[in-house]
Amino acid sequence: MNIERKQTNQRMSRTVIHNNTIYLCGQVCSDATKGITEQTQTMLDKVDILLTEANSDKYHLLSATVYISDMTYFKEMNAVWDSWVPQGHAPARACVQAAMARPELLVEVSIVAAVKKTSK
Repeated sequence: MNIERKQTNQRMSRTVIHNNTIYLCGQVCSDATKGITEQTQTMLDKVDILLTEANSDKYHLLSATVYISDMTYFKEMNAVWDSWVPQGHAPARACVQAAMARPELLVEVSIVAAVKKTSK
């Protein structure tokens, strides 16, 4: 049983790959001084990079859990999310209001995706 861990430290790995399934740790924005739209976009940009590094992309999403600090941001966050997810490729998703690790963080996402098939 092969488990590949990337960017690992004592507490967590940013990416874990097992049985052609990719698990990303919670991703947050690049700049927590920005509003919900910018935080959501840069968070999803980070997801894109990690998925690419793991031989996947947003067309192979299986599941997403979105954590939002306040549901008043729900509509704005969803506007960014909806433009990011390719039509017909929406993952199973949950969105919950949660306290964040730092008060300036407004949104976080945890992703599970499939590895893209490679041609042989």
